[in-house]
Amino acid sequence: MLSRMLPRLRSSARLVLAREEVQELQKNPERFLHEQLNLVGFSGALANPLIAPEDALARINDKIIQKFYSENFTADRVVLAASGVDHEHLLGYADLLLKDWHKGTPIEKPKSTYVGGDSRHKADSDMTHVALAFEVPGGWLQERDATIMTVIQTLMGGGGSFSSGGPGKGMHSRLYLRVLNKYHSVESFSAFSNVYDSSGLFGIYLTTPSDFVAKAVDIAISELVAVATPGEVTEVELQRAKNSTISSVLMNLESRVVVAEDIGRQMLSYGCRKPIDYFLQCMEEITLDDVATFARKMLASQPTMVSWGNVDKVPPYEFICKRLQ
Repeated sequence: MLSRMLPRLRSSARLVLAREEVQELQKNPERFLHEQLNLVGFSGALANPLIAPEDALARINDKIIQKFYSENFTADRVVLAASGVDHEHLLGYADLLLKDWHKGTPIEKPKSTYVGGDSRHKADSDMTHVALAFEVPGGWLQERDATIMTVIQTLMGGGGSFSSGGPGKGMHSRLYLRVLNKYHSVESFSAFSNVYDSSGLFGIYLTTPSDFVAKAVDIAISELVAVATPGEVTEVELQRAKNSTISSVLMNLESRVVVAEDIGRQMLSYGCRKPIDYFLQCMEEITLDDVATFARKMLASQPTMVSWGNVDKVPPYEFICKRLQ
């Protein structure tokens, strides 16, 4: 009797935890808006939520979970990556652990289309949180553009108004110098990216009192347009951003955990692992023209804007589109 009850109890506990996670999402504006960006900005597979809505949790049972596991956790959809392990030694473990794993039924890769759009979630708060984003055309598969985007994110930088750690923590970035140091009403203002194989999002996330949000959104647009304008970014700024990005990459790769994850991600995206020198060389070759060209191409896409909190004074979506023309 007890052996039959335990799986049900574990399943019930998992559902309780899932419900708690959904409820916590509503209280975390940044996580909530990053989830909303995909729901609003894409149609197709990338518009599916990472966190299940509460009404969906009520329909989930053991049979649905087992079916999902059987269809998705299959030998042909798994990458085994390791760092600091002898290859033949790893193969021995892999053969022992994975040789009986079933091969799944071929599944057509789902498609996604970037569409852009607007979503506003009213919540009881004196602050307004806004994420304004644009498509990263080509995603990680356009390696050179993805590398340029990574450098632009470092170049723009940003953070919170009370960030600690001194100049080494991004205080020289454009959004710190030109926004956070100038507009003391702004609580946070930073560049972000969410990138996938063939598409992605790049934009600015900001938090500000509701009576300043219209101005803050206009500033965000101005900062994005500035990066796309030849002559607005200096060679000194670009070189600092490239050096900072390269330093961050090399520091992360000192961790075997990060290296193993990098191998796995590259295998899934490219079918092989490209040497780090390849990407470092790409960064070194980036020019000011590359930055402006990529930013213009990105800003040519339809904007996606999502907001949370006191959203009454967030500018109309039509204003955003017109401002970018």
